[in-house]
Amino acid sequence: MKIVAYILAAILILFGVLFVLASLNQAFIPTWFFIGVILVLIGLALVWLGSRQKKAGQGDIVNVKIDLPANVELDKFQCKNCGGALTTDNIKLVQGAPVVTCPYCGTTYQLTEEPKW
Repeated sequence: MKIVAYILAAILILFGVLFVLASLNQAFIPTWFFIGVILVLIGLALVWLGSRQKKAGQGDIVNVKIDLPANVELDKFQCKNCGGALTTDNIKLVQGAPVVTCPYCGTTYQLTEEPKW
C-alpha cells in the first residue's frame, strides 16, 4: 500500500508541476495554476500518509515454540542438581539455546542433546 501511495503521489506531483508551468506560459491561466497547486498538495499529502504507515510486522506479538533437543520424556525430566520434577514452563530460550531453570533449587543450565545412537 505504501508503494502505491508513493507512485500515485509522484504522478500527481508531476502533473501538478506541468500544470503550474503551463499556466506560467505567455498568458497566465489561473485555473491551470490552481489545478497544478492542488495536484502538488494532494501528492505531498500522499507522500506524508505513505510515510506514516506502519511497517508490516511492526508491533506484532511473536510466539516462540521451543523444540526440545532429542527425545525428552516429561515424566523423567528432572533437575540435574536436586532431582526436582521439571515441566516445559521451566524451559526458556536464551540466545537461541534452551535453558532450564529449576523452580526448587534455582539452578540454571542449558539443555544438551544426547547422542541418538
